[in-house]
Amino acid sequence: MVVGESGLGKSTLINSLFLTDLYSPEYPGPSHRIKKTVQVEQSKVLIKEGGVQLLLTIVDIPLIAKADTLTPEECQQFKKQIMKEIQEHKIKIYEFPETDDEEENKLVKKIKDRLPLAVVGSNTIIEVNGKRVRGRQYPWGVAEVENGEHCDFTILRNMLIRTHMQDLKDVTNNVHYENYRSRKLAAVTYNGVDNNKNKGQLTKSPLAQMEEERREHVAKMKKMEMEMEQVFEMKVKEKVQKLKDSEAELQRRHEQMKKNLEAQHKELEEKRRQFEDEKANWEAQQRILEQQNSSRTLEKNKKKGKIF
Repeated sequence: MVVGESGLGKSTLINSLFLTDLYSPEYPGPSHRIKKTVQVEQSKVLIKEGGVQLLLTIVDIPLIAKADTLTPEECQQFKKQIMKEIQEHKIKIYEFPETDDEEENKLVKKIKDRLPLAVVGSNTIIEVNGKRVRGRQYPWGVAEVENGEHCDFTILRNMLIRTHMQDLKDVTNNVHYENYRSRKLAAVTYNGVDNNKNKGQLTKSPLAQMEEERREHVAKMKKMEMEMEQVFEMKVKEKVQKLKDSEAELQRRHEQMKKNLEAQHKELEEKRRQFEDEKANWEAQQRILEQQNSSRTLEKNKKKGKIF
């Protein structure tokens, strides 16, 4: 949508953006069809850009343009004044999307530094220093449309048609249209009656309802988060208690096994001692028996008269 005073070159700007003539003798421009007025005159134009069909909606309503009528110093001062008034009156303008791409951020910063964009529109081909360029011829020189030192036309064209076209469409659909739809719905009651005709009846606007639903959703999410945290803490406590119980059970089993091993060790030591005692007694008895047998053998030999 191009907005501006009659005769500022709104249609010329669109012609310059797409290198075409939107109006023809069969369909003349608004300046030839209607008188200068504040009434909105809307036209839709279907053009083809790089093999892609674009449906344009041109709205001719009272725009300050023609950057070639300002000196560079005046242009910069005028830009500062416009941005100051935009900030003072809290006018919402297009916000560039955030990105992690460093090159994209540099491009966005370059565009932001040039806002508001000052443009010159023309489809007239002029030869300058052996080059054919689009521009406007003046006695003191040529204002080139596609020269970044003369105006911001190339930045505007790249932003609208190339780099930020999809984001602009998304903003139009998700922000501007939704705001328009909400305002229209806010003027209608739930029974389909216009509030302007029935002001005694109080209704809740969709925006207020959406805000209330958002707050309820946030409160619900916080409640769910608290409940989940409580359940998590309870599960953690249960798990810790189970680990402690398991540790205590393992410690008890360890102590019991240790006692059993000590008892078995004592029992084995006792059996070993008894075995050593029995072994010693048996060896002593064996020595005694051997001595007795030796004595008997000597006595027998003596009787037989044998001497060893």
